[in-house]
Amino acid sequence: MRIFVYFIVFFSFFDLFSQLPIMSPFALSLGASSFLTGLAVGMYSFSNTIGNVISGFMTDRRGPFLILLIGLLASGLSLFLYSFVYDPTSLLGIRFVHGFMEGLIVPAAFTFLANRAEESKRGRSVAISGAFVGMAAIVGPAYGGIVGAKMGTPFIMAINGGIMLVLAILAFFTLRSFSHVRKQPTGKGKHFRVRQLFMHRGMIRAFAGAFFLMFSQGVLALILPLKVEFLGFDSKMSGMLLSTFGVVAILIFLLPINRIFDKVRPMVTLAFGISLMGISMILLSLVEDMALLFIAMSCYGVGFAFLFPSINSLLIDSSSAEFRGKAYGYFYAFFSIGVVAGSSVIGYLDLSFKGGFMLTGIILLAVALYTIFGMKGKLSTVQ
Repeated sequence: MRIFVYFIVFFSFFDLFSQLPIMSPFALSLGASSFLTGLAVGMYSFSNTIGNVISGFMTDRRGPFLILLIGLLASGLSLFLYSFVYDPTSLLGIRFVHGFMEGLIVPAAFTFLANRAEESKRGRSVAISGAFVGMAAIVGPAYGGIVGAKMGTPFIMAINGGIMLVLAILAFFTLRSFSHVRKQPTGKGKHFRVRQLFMHRGMIRAFAGAFFLMFSQGVLALILPLKVEFLGFDSKMSGMLLSTFGVVAILIFLLPINRIFDKVRPMVTLAFGISLMGISMILLSLVEDMALLFIAMSCYGVGFAFLFPSINSLLIDSSSAEFRGKAYGYFYAFFSIGVVAGSSVIGYLDLSFKGGFMLTGIILLAVALYTIFGMKGKLSTVQ
C-alpha cells in the first residue's frame, strides 16, 4: 500500500516538474505577452495553494482515500483540456483548474502515509517519500523538455493525464481496503480552529521550513541558470548542477543514513539542513569555478535531504490524526507560495547573482537560528 502511495506522490510532482521547461514557450506560442506568460506559469501555483488548503479540510472530514481519488480523477481529466487551448485566456483558465485539482492530491497522500506510519519509523518513511519527490525533480524536467520539443505541450499533458487516470483506477482497488479512517474519539474536531495551527511552535517551524525550502528553490531556478550563462556555459550545465543536488539528496533519503531521522529530534535535523542550504547559497554567491559550484550544489543537496524529512516529521509530531489533513493542506500551500515568493522577491529587488544568493543564504541561516531557539522542551501536539 505504502509503495503505491509513494508512486502517486512521484507522479503528482512529476507532472509539476515536467511543465517547467515547456509552459513558458507554450504560452508565447499562443501570442501571450511577457506579463500573461508569467501569469500563466504562476496561475498553477496560485490555484494549487487553494487546492492544498481545501484538500486539508476535506481530508479531515471525509478521509484521505476519497479526496485522493477525486484529486487523481479530476487532475487527470483537467490535463486533457490543454488540447483545447486556443489563446492565452483559455490557457489561464485551464491552468487554474489544473493547479486546483492537483492541489487536492498531495496533502491527502501525505496524510494517508502519516496516519499509517509507525511512530518509531515516521522519519524514515518521509525520507523515502522525499526520494520520490527528488526523482520527480530530476526526471520530470528532462522528460518535459525532450518530449515537448518533439510532440508539443498538449501531448505531454495528455500523457500525464492518462497516467493520473490509471493511478485513480488502481487507487480505487488498491487503497479501498485501507480507506477506513479512525473515528474521532472526542468532539475536538468540531471545535478545532485553524489559528491553533499557527500558535504551535513545532507547526510554525514546519510551515517556515516548507516555505523557505521552496523559496530557495525559486531563487535557484531564477539565478543559477543566469550565473552559469554569465560564466560562459550553456543550459546543459545548469541542468547538471541542479541534478547534482537532486542525486545527493536521493542518496541520503534512501541509504541507511536515513535512520537518523528516527533517532534525532526533527528540530535538530531541520536546523542542520537549513543551515547547510544557507551556507551553500553563500558559496554560490562567492565562487565562479565550476568545480566549486558543484561542491556548493552537493552541500545544498545534503541540506535539502535533511530539511525535507525534518519538516514532515515535525508536522506529524505536532499534529493529531484529527487535524493532520488541515496541517498538510497549509503545509503544502506554503510550498506553493514559497517557490513563487523566491523568484518574485529576488526578481523585484533586481539583485546581482552575488547579492541574490547572499541574501537568500542569510535568510536561511536566520531561519536556522529561529529553529534552534525552539528546541527547549518537548513538543506537544496541537489540541
